[in-house]
Amino acid sequence: MIGSAYKRLGVVRSLGRQGIRVWVLRDDHALATWSRYAERSLPWPASGEGEQVSYLLTLARRYALDGWVLFPGDDETAALLARNSDRLGETYRVSVLTPWARLRSAYDKRLTYRLAAEVGVDHPRTRYPGGREDVLAYDGGFPAILKPATRAEPNRFTTAKAWPADDLATLVARYDEACTLVERSLVMIQEVIPGDGRDQLSYAALCDDGEPVVSLVARRLRQWPADFGRASTYVETIDDPEVEATAGRLLAALHFDGLVEVEFKRDRRDGRLKLLDVNPRIWGWHTLGRRAGVDFPYLLWRMLNGAPVSPARGRPGVRWVRALTDVPTVLGALRAGELSFPAYLSSLRGPIEYAVLARDDPLPAIVELPSALHLAWVRRGQTEASVSPAVVSPSEARSR
Repeated sequence: MIGSAYKRLGVVRSLGRQGIRVWVLRDDHALATWSRYAERSLPWPASGEGEQVSYLLTLARRYALDGWVLFPGDDETAALLARNSDRLGETYRVSVLTPWARLRSAYDKRLTYRLAAEVGVDHPRTRYPGGREDVLAYDGGFPAILKPATRAEPNRFTTAKAWPADDLATLVARYDEACTLVERSLVMIQEVIPGDGRDQLSYAALCDDGEPVVSLVARRLRQWPADFGRASTYVETIDDPEVEATAGRLLAALHFDGLVEVEFKRDRRDGRLKLLDVNPRIWGWHTLGRRAGVDFPYLLWRMLNGAPVSPARGRPGVRWVRALTDVPTVLGALRAGELSFPAYLSSLRGPIEYAVLARDDPLPAIVELPSALHLAWVRRGQTEASVSPAVVSPSEARSR
């Protein structure tokens, strides 16, 4: 498992509960390494695709990992595995099954929206400014957001997922700032689709040549941060044939293989589904699938090892929550009068899957809060060092 944040913890548990040996390649998160199902953890190189591929091959030789499955934890490691599947596939089983030539249309949002238009799937109005002059001439309406087409380089723009702008002056200023962090061609301007969590919908599936083998539809009711959330905090499975059919057209066009989540938002202005993202790897709430009857990581592992996978749909009415981020989201909604306390308590009725808390694996839940606080402190020090390099010395930055 490449990476060690909470969504990777879900993969570790999914496989470990089936008696499958799991090693974690840890990043700056540590949560998955505390699981009883993580047999061993090793560091993951922070950058450099060539270095990372060589590292994986070195591990395979050193520890005799022939035939082990490689699971990516985010878009960048999924892209890395896809681009290097031939080399890595000589030793490992690579869980990113869609070839890079096709996976790029899920990885790069410019290509995602182009494909969506070709197959008749709506998406938010999106502009691709060639420079500051195009931004000054923007007439797409407000509020708008700035959004990166890819997230290859981690920084405050790519991590934030979207930067809002309520007027042209703010849009131009934020565009100028974004261009200091990523290539200008990667900055997109997109309309904001109105609505709340009731309108945020996802289709999750394990596919074989564009055909879903196991799947579910979910409503992402709460997220953190509340405006343009980086991650869902409360999700429930539902029935929605339109979401299933719309996502199916896109996945069939991609001939997609493997695990995928397709994110939509239903536009209250016209009632139409608008495509937001295609995530060609595990997603934050994937452990909801186990409680709903479709344990995605384990079923992918079976597929990669030639074992049969029976077609199935996740049952509706199952809930998932990540308490660490859901609690502040709920407190904000309570203060704003957007949620009542009885409604919140009702949302926690079973069947429910917790993102981190697990009776058979309690230690990650115990260390989650202190680990999150430590990581926030480290990143704060790194940010201050990068913003004021003349003031904060390298030794001071390391000490933080």
